[in-house]
Amino acid sequence: MAVKTPLKWVGSKARLIPQLLPHLPEGKRLIEPFAGSCAVMMNTDYDEYLIGDINPDLVNLYKAMAYHTDAFLVELETLFSAGSLGEEESRAVFYYAVRDLFNQSEKGDANCVEAAARFMYLNRHGFNGLCRYNRRGQFNVPFGKYKKPYFPLEEIRAFKEKAKRATFITAHYSETLELVRDGYDVIYCDPPYLTESDNFTAYHGSSFTHMDQGRLARKLRRLARKGISVVASNSNLEMVHYLYAGFEAVQVNAPRSVGASAVSQKMASELILKSPLDSIAKAIA
Repeated sequence: MAVKTPLKWVGSKARLIPQLLPHLPEGKRLIEPFAGSCAVMMNTDYDEYLIGDINPDLVNLYKAMAYHTDAFLVELETLFSAGSLGEEESRAVFYYAVRDLFNQSEKGDANCVEAAARFMYLNRHGFNGLCRYNRRGQFNVPFGKYKKPYFPLEEIRAFKEKAKRATFITAHYSETLELVRDGYDVIYCDPPYLTESDNFTAYHGSSFTHMDQGRLARKLRRLARKGISVVASNSNLEMVHYLYAGFEAVQVNAPRSVGASAVSQKMASELILKSPLDSIAKAIA
C-alpha cells in the first residue's frame, strides 16, 4: 500500500504508485520539477531528492513541515480546532477568514510557518482538496463543507523524516531541469496534464498551456538524448503521443474524482512515458 502524503492533491500519484514504481529507473537522485503532493518522493528510496515547484506556497509548506515541524503542528492544530467549532455556517465563516488572511499575508521567512499552516488548513477544508488561484494570484477554492477533516499528523512526521534527503526549491520546471547531473540523476515529470479543455490546469497563478506542454516535451527529449533517464506522466491523448514520439508509452488506468461524487468516480487512461533505451545506449557508447 502506498505511503500517504499530508496533502490532498488533484492528480496525486498516490493511487498510481504500484503501476508507476516499476518504470522508475535506478539512480542516485530523483528530480521532480512538478512536486505536487510529493507522493513519488514518499514512495521511493533514492539517496537524494531535488523537489521543485513554481508555486511558492507549496514549497513553503514543504519547508515548514521539514524544518519547523513542531511549530508548524502547533499552528495547524490551532486552526483545525478553531475551524471545527459551531455549525456549518460558522465553520464556513472561519474558513473564508483564514483564506483572506492567507491571501493578504506576506509569505516571507518571518511568517513562513503561519502561512504554511494556513495553506494546509485550506487544503484539508477546501472543496475536494483543490489548489486553485485567480488571475490576481489569490487562492480562491470554496469551503468544502466537511464535518471532520482529517488531521495528517503521522503523514507530516513521515514527511519530515523523508525530507532529510531532499532539497526544496521554488523554480520554473526549466530552471529545475538545468540542475540535472549526468550519470547521477533520474527525472520524473508530472506536469498539469494536457486536456482538450483548460480545466484543472491552473494550479498556480498562471495556466500550463499547450505551448508549455510542447516546450517541456522538447526539453525532456534533449535530456534523454544526453543519456539522462527520463520518465513523465500525462493524459492518453493523441497530442501527447505526438509530443513524446519515440518515447516508450505505457498505458495505465487511474482513478478520477475531482468534481465527481463517490458513486460516479471513473477510471481515466493515462500514459507513463519513458525515455528511449536507444538514446541512453548511444549516450553511454
